[in-house]
Amino acid sequence: MLPDFRVRQRDYLLEIARAISQELDLGKVLARILRSAASLLAGQAGLVALRDETGGWKLGTTHGIPEPLIKYLDPLLAEVPDHEDPARFEIPEVNRVLGTLAREVSLGLLTGVGLPLIAQNRVVGVIFIFRNYRGSFSRNDRSLLQSFAHQAAVAVQNAQLYEQTSHEKRRLDAILDSVADGILILSNDHHIERSNPAFARMYGRPAGEIIGASHSDVIRWAEIAHGPELEDAVAGGWPLTPNATLYVEGDMLRADGSALPVGVTYAPLLTQEGQLLNVIASVRDVTRFRKAEELQSTFISVISHELKTPVALIKGYVGTLRRKDVSWDSTTVQDSLEVIEEEADHLAELIENLLDASRLEAGALAINATDLSLPRLVERIVERFRTQTDKHKFIVEFSEDYPVILADEARITQVLQNLLSNAVKYSPKGGIIRIFGEVRPEQVVVCVQDEGPGIAPADIPHIFDRFYRAEEAQRQTKGTGLGLYLTRAILEAHKGSIWVEPQARGAMICFALPRPE
Repeated sequence: MLPDFRVRQRDYLLEIARAISQELDLGKVLARILRSAASLLAGQAGLVALRDETGGWKLGTTHGIPEPLIKYLDPLLAEVPDHEDPARFEIPEVNRVLGTLAREVSLGLLTGVGLPLIAQNRVVGVIFIFRNYRGSFSRNDRSLLQSFAHQAAVAVQNAQLYEQTSHEKRRLDAILDSVADGILILSNDHHIERSNPAFARMYGRPAGEIIGASHSDVIRWAEIAHGPELEDAVAGGWPLTPNATLYVEGDMLRADGSALPVGVTYAPLLTQEGQLLNVIASVRDVTRFRKAEELQSTFISVISHELKTPVALIKGYVGTLRRKDVSWDSTTVQDSLEVIEEEADHLAELIENLLDASRLEAGALAINATDLSLPRLVERIVERFRTQTDKHKFIVEFSEDYPVILADEARITQVLQNLLSNAVKYSPKGGIIRIFGEVRPEQVVVCVQDEGPGIAPADIPHIFDRFYRAEEAQRQTKGTGLGLYLTRAILEAHKGSIWVEPQARGAMICFALPRPE
């Protein structure tokens, strides 16, 4: 028959064994260990201090310690200096600090017993038990206590590893859920084990309806522009190495049957033996890149065409004037030089528009606002246009009390020149070009109206887009499609707006700028 003390020791060791095998919550493990240690050592109170892997001590849990005293424990533990051999230097210091605290707080009535928690040669922490009597333990008692402390250390380490694993899983879940690209985790037989919200939005179905489905039932292609399908690649022996990736780009069919341009990168996850464990699929919406490629193609086409014409004219007239076998009269020379100057101005305007477009893309379109009288500015610009055409009649209508605004004169001049130039260009038969203003409570409005064929309703939503030109405009006039795009950008930089007013005859474009408060 075992003595009662031995029976209790055995029960406590069994309690720790159950904690190791059954409980993985660190807080609950610490509480069970501390209660068992206090009973085993006949203590009235206790605490568990934990050591971080990177150094430093903190309070893990307490038992029977008054609340006002607990707040002093973490600062005391934080003062324990780090050492490369914590078992020999840090644990004795922790025990000394806690022992001193016990004596000072209790006026010498309490003593302390510390058990180091060491698992796999790593210091996990210390169990410190406070008791109100002095006593010694036999060699067998110490052996039993050390066995208890060893099992307790294993239980704490297991719980810490579980907590760390749970933390990493939560972090991975947060990353997957917040990433903008769609992510699919496939099993080795290509069934979907995980889908993040981004892919669910791309596909058009909740993630719960996607999980469990076959990859080939979800990733379906209306058209493939690059790379083989995953199933074809696997049949060919992919992956050959752990770092192998597969890229497929094309139009993916969504759940509602519509197509979405995507690029899918597949990366294998292999075991140490080289067996395929999972396939990670990253799905990126490439609509923006497709549009950028189309825009680049349009840019090259438009610019090459627009540059070719003035350069050819300049080169032709210069070559003609340099001929030594002909003597040109002064009228011919002046006419030729006038054409060269006009085409050089056209080139300079084209280059400036391209630079402005680049500044706009870089967010560097500077606005230097000063007091500006729009009626006076319009009159000055119209006077220059009157000398350039005899087919058009310009009418300017502004009220006498039209307010002065804050705006960049050079940029608003650019806006008005673009609108008037278009009015002249797109009303080749001539007619009246009317520029008038309107005063509203918080805005001033300027409109430019011509008597040309007008703007087709289908083109109205797009005329302020970069490089956009209506089919009729492309056939009849030259241009880059940058003028109205830059006009809108300038007005928006002034916190203004621009729009097309539908008219029965001709085109009317209006813009608004804010009035000073």
